[in-house]
Amino acid sequence: MTATAGHKHPDYMKIFWALAVLTVVEIAIVFLPMSKIVVGAALVVMAVWKAALVAMYFMHLRFETRTLGAIAVTPLAIATLLVFLLLPDGMAVDHKTQTKKAAPAGAKH
Repeated sequence: MTATAGHKHPDYMKIFWALAVLTVVEIAIVFLPMSKIVVGAALVVMAVWKAALVAMYFMHLRFETRTLGAIAVTPLAIATLLVFLLLPDGMAVDHKTQTKKAAPAGAKH
């Protein structure tokens, strides 16, 4: 028998309601009159919080050894690093289209 087999099962309904409340708060934040940066940051923080709840309880990482938890968190750290490394490349591209000015009537080409 493994060392994790003796853990007490969490109250999954409390976790469900916590996730539901966080989802409602996320939806409410979108409609608040704040800057896009603040709204985006708040949504990212809440999404990470929800993902942590799901990973800890529904994937049972809370009851596993620290080594397995570190293995599970490593891809998140790598993905975050890649996003911040690639973000400047996306900002460097000029996304505006060039519009041609119409030639005056009667002008020859």
